[in-house]
Amino acid sequence: MDIQPDDRFEFRRGKGSVLIIACGALAREIVTVIELNRLERLDVVCLPAIWHNTPELIPQAVREKIRTAKAKYARILVAYGDCGTGGLLDRVLDEEGVERIEGPHCYSFFAGNEAFARTAEDEDLTAFFLTDYLARHFDKLIWEHYQLDRPGMREMMFGNYTKVVYLAQTKDPALERLAETAAQKLGLAYELRVTGFGDLRRFLESAAR
Repeated sequence: MDIQPDDRFEFRRGKGSVLIIACGALAREIVTVIELNRLERLDVVCLPAIWHNTPELIPQAVREKIRTAKAKYARILVAYGDCGTGGLLDRVLDEEGVERIEGPHCYSFFAGNEAFARTAEDEDLTAFFLTDYLARHFDKLIWEHYQLDRPGMREMMFGNYTKVVYLAQTKDPALERLAETAAQKLGLAYELRVTGFGDLRRFLESAAR
C-alpha cells in the first residue's frame, strides 16, 4: 500500500461502528494496527497529510467529516495532534463533542506522551523529528516544499537545530537510510529511536473496545 502525501484515504468505510478521523500521515500506521490486532469495529477516513503545511484548513475539514458521519457511527474519535492549529482543532472538537488522541503532535504520541515530555524540555529542545512517513516523504514535504536548496534557506530554517531524531515505527533499513540522508542534507547529527506505534496503538485498541 503506497499512501502518498496528499491522498484522501478511506479504509473499510461503512463496515465498522466507530470512525477514526485521522491525518493522512498516520494512515499506514493506523491500518497496520487495525489489521494486526483485528480491530474490526474501526473505520478510518484521513485528511490530506500535506495540510500540515496549511494547518488552518484542518479544523473546519474535521468538523465537516464529523457532521457527515454522526448519523452513521456509534462513536467518532480523532487521531490528530494540535498540528499547528493553535488550539482551533480542540475548540471544534469541544463544540462537536468528539475526543481526540492525547498529545500535541504525532512525535509525542508515537514516542509515548509521558516519555516525550520527559525529553522535550532538555536534550530534545533542538531536535528535528522524523517519523516513518516523514522519512519516506522528506524530499517532497520538507526539502522541496521549503526550497532548502536555495542559498541560505537551510541555514535560515534549520540553523538552530542540532540533530535529526528519527522516531521509527518500524525497523526498516531502507527508511533508516532515508532518515540518515535527510540529516546529512540538513547538516545535522542523526539519532534513531525505535518507538513502534506508541500511544497510537493504545488509542486505537481502546476505541475498538
